[in-house]
Amino acid sequence: MSSTPYVMTQAQARELLGQVDVPQILRKLFRDLAAGQAVQPAQQLVVFPQGAGDFINYLGVLAEDQVYGIKTSPYIVREQGPLVTAWTLLMSMQTGQPLLLCDATELTTARTAATTAVAVDALAPREARRLAVIGSGAVARAHVQYVKGLRDWQDISLYSPSLKGKTAQEHALITGLDPRLHIADSLETALHDADVVMLCTSSAKSVLDPQSLSKPALITSISTNAPRAHEVPPQSLNDMDVFCDYRQTTPGSAGEMLIAGEQHGWDASNIVGDLPELLSDYVARPDYQRHVFFRSIGLGLEDVALANALYRLHHHN
Repeated sequence: MSSTPYVMTQAQARELLGQVDVPQILRKLFRDLAAGQAVQPAQQLVVFPQGAGDFINYLGVLAEDQVYGIKTSPYIVREQGPLVTAWTLLMSMQTGQPLLLCDATELTTARTAATTAVAVDALAPREARRLAVIGSGAVARAHVQYVKGLRDWQDISLYSPSLKGKTAQEHALITGLDPRLHIADSLETALHDADVVMLCTSSAKSVLDPQSLSKPALITSISTNAPRAHEVPPQSLNDMDVFCDYRQTTPGSAGEMLIAGEQHGWDASNIVGDLPELLSDYVARPDYQRHVFFRSIGLGLEDVALANALYRLHHHN
């Protein structure tokens, strides 16, 4: 008996995502991972011949929910700029049949930002008041949405070089996220006295040198599909307390970790803790004697958990 998966569009996924508590779904997933109820293999990078691009497969198993899934995300090189898409396939571990094929664009944005939010909640000083956001795309805006209520922020400053020359309407899209948010005219202004700095760019190379910050801060960083992409200088890892989403897989994919290991004597055993450990109280909060760095690469499990939540919501409606 074969069944056809329900195909969910980007618009449908966006609408349903607004009805679920994404950070809470992710917290449960990281605790399940710590408890051995979930499996997170390393992501799989496959390169197309003749420099035509690549695709990354993100896999994950949620035993308690009896589902597994695969997100596949191609990076297609074109003259007018690279094309990146993503689709998540959710499979039943009971019937072996596909349940859902979902445009994962919205899932990816939400899970990336919500993972950072879970980390900020677990790692940022309780008295953190100044938040800096670097980037202004959909992922940066989602970061602000998920993090704005986590501390008593007095000031949220956002800097993005791509905002220069943008319309008032595009500026309003960002300033409308929170009354405390303002757009900074330079990176230096945005970073002034920051307690937490969220790097939300698609840059392939470093956008922030932690040494330029005036006091120890939490710096969060995400991934993009470009090879060995990183948002901080690889050598800076030696001078920070490093945390990540999942220590079994992140060091094998994160650009700055790979380069720091090859060229700067850094080792993955230097990672202080990951989200499963932090959320299960296996590791202590940092003491901020120096910068704290949190790196996420995006886990297949996050995509699977969100796809599963959307599938169940759609099924019940």
